[in-house]
Amino acid sequence: MRKLFKATLLLLTAIQITSAQSVDYNSYNLMPWPKEINLGQAEFIVKEDFTVSIPKESTKRLRAAATRFLRRLSGRTGVFFEKGFPQQKENTPSLIINVKRRGKLAIEENESYTLNISVNNIMLESETDIGAIRGLETLLQLATPKKDHFYLPELVIRDSPRFPWRGLMIDVARHYQPIEVLKRNLDAMAAVKLNVFHWHLTDDQGFRIESKSHPKLHELGSDGQYYTQEEIKEIVQYAADRGIRVVPELDVPGHASAILTAYPELGSKKDTKYNIERYAGVFDPTLDPTNEKTYELLSDLFKEVASLFPDPYVHIGGDENEGKHWDENPEIMAFKKKHGFESNHDLQTYFNLRLQKILEKLDKKLVGWEEIMTPDMPTSAVIHSWRGVEEGLQPGESLIIAAKKGHYSILSTGYYIDRMHDIAHHYLVDPLPKSSDLTKEEQKKVLGGEVTMWGELVTPLTIDSRIWPRTAAIAERFWSPASVVDITHMRKRLSVISFRLEELGLTHLKNRNVILRNIANGYDIDALIKLAKVCQPLQKYSRNKGGTEYKSYSPFTLFADACTTDAPDAFKFDERVNTFVVNPKMSKKLLEPMLHQWVENHEGLLELNGKTPLVSELLELSSALKDISAFFLKVLKQEGVSKVDSNEFMKLMTKVKEPYADVEIVAYGTFMKLFTYLKKNEL
Repeated sequence: MRKLFKATLLLLTAIQITSAQSVDYNSYNLMPWPKEINLGQAEFIVKEDFTVSIPKESTKRLRAAATRFLRRLSGRTGVFFEKGFPQQKENTPSLIINVKRRGKLAIEENESYTLNISVNNIMLESETDIGAIRGLETLLQLATPKKDHFYLPELVIRDSPRFPWRGLMIDVARHYQPIEVLKRNLDAMAAVKLNVFHWHLTDDQGFRIESKSHPKLHELGSDGQYYTQEEIKEIVQYAADRGIRVVPELDVPGHASAILTAYPELGSKKDTKYNIERYAGVFDPTLDPTNEKTYELLSDLFKEVASLFPDPYVHIGGDENEGKHWDENPEIMAFKKKHGFESNHDLQTYFNLRLQKILEKLDKKLVGWEEIMTPDMPTSAVIHSWRGVEEGLQPGESLIIAAKKGHYSILSTGYYIDRMHDIAHHYLVDPLPKSSDLTKEEQKKVLGGEVTMWGELVTPLTIDSRIWPRTAAIAERFWSPASVVDITHMRKRLSVISFRLEELGLTHLKNRNVILRNIANGYDIDALIKLAKVCQPLQKYSRNKGGTEYKSYSPFTLFADACTTDAPDAFKFDERVNTFVVNPKMSKKLLEPMLHQWVENHEGLLELNGKTPLVSELLELSSALKDISAFFLKVLKQEGVSKVDSNEFMKLMTKVKEPYADVEIVAYGTFMKLFTYLKKNEL
């Protein structure tokens, strides 16, 4: 029966390839987009008798993944399956999963798969069970509704990742994130085929690992918020079940306030009382690289880390150390002179090499932020590129340099989602851009990239809305062919993927209203929703005003926390303005309803302001939006723009551009575009 089935699939493949030209690829919301897809015309209808067949010698990981697939497909379609678990013996299965072996959680592992859907059967084949897990996520995304049923389209997909390292870093030091937050984000990572969870566990604001060798670290350095070793094992296993590696980071020698709160004798500034840092920013407390007890503690600590994290890579941080306390310590200065170190960078290289030897004895490979890259650092160390234009470098410059020097490297420049850029800003950043002059061998040194979610301004309430859905689109950059760059197509698919991620427990959509209800004190939040849909939080850490405004325990339940990037109504308005400038007479009516809405919405906000104090700081913001909207409603009824109109417009736009309550009106550029057109063209 299986030979006949495979022969049918081969014939089907030929038919699909010839017919794919007539099929609309925009009908399917796949993300990441597959390497190769050929669509047919028929449908596999999802019915109650849907079953999954897995190999007799199947892995526990694959059985669990197939079961989760069935639950999600049933939940998504509302179909009551007669069999709710994968079967090892099934006469006529709907979905046959064939894998050759158990996959290793290793950087070189095969994650490819082939998916073949016909009108009667589905075949998912892969070298490893990890590849099958990736294919199941694609299959789930293909579930498509019609009026009276869900179906899976007839197609053949052959898919494999472009890069082997596709990561998400979550900083739990600045704000502790409970286990359930990490689990739902791991589920979302698996849904978009990310395979590395980079766990930033220590920083100035907290030491989040239980240490049995040096318990004061978590007892004094965490405010009681840390992960027990059993919880760490639980997360590592949870990730492994989804084909995700976990790479821990202990950031040293800088970012050390929490460590030194527990062990001040290891600090570079003697006779100093260190404390857990409450603000965001870069601080001076630094481990003493000349003290042998520093390496004794780190050796013990990394030994514990090695036992908890099976992945061969350990991240040591190594960034943003200016060495101020080194300069103030005569003994450290004497040590530098004795060893011929000309700079603090040389001293940190000495420190890093000591750590590299410690990790080497534990059979671990060192990863560090780009500052660790020096001539003496062995090429076995992986360089994590993070600095960009704001730091005086070209984006990804250190990544290219590292590859040319023989280092493996990872890119995070351009993927700092905590900076609150819109998705278009991130989507076109490529770890290997066409402009790269790397040879083919050097290109192999670029492992991929990581999205970075630094935790200064996020809590469990808001973190999902900062990571998702933008990370799904960035994941496509890491997985899909470099030619997949159509932003319009990406946005269309991302809107669907975003709400589908909710089934995994993500709160990125629903928690906006949770925050707005808090602001409204339980009153109607319609006016707040409409305002939020055209605003976004301030970008590039400007909300944090140099790290002095917000503390780790400040309220993150304000209007800026409810707003997100890619404000939907601002984007919709921009689309309508673009249509308007092409055909103003036919599309004028598209603009007026949105402008009227913003004018009227201000009255709703004024009414709400009389009931709760948290609305007052939003009135100037709403007033600016109302006034510019009323201006355009007036001008759209006129023929031409007068000099008086121009002067009024510039005054109004000064208000629109002004940030209020740590947010800004996203439509500023669209208003400028619309006015420029109206000024040049009479309606």
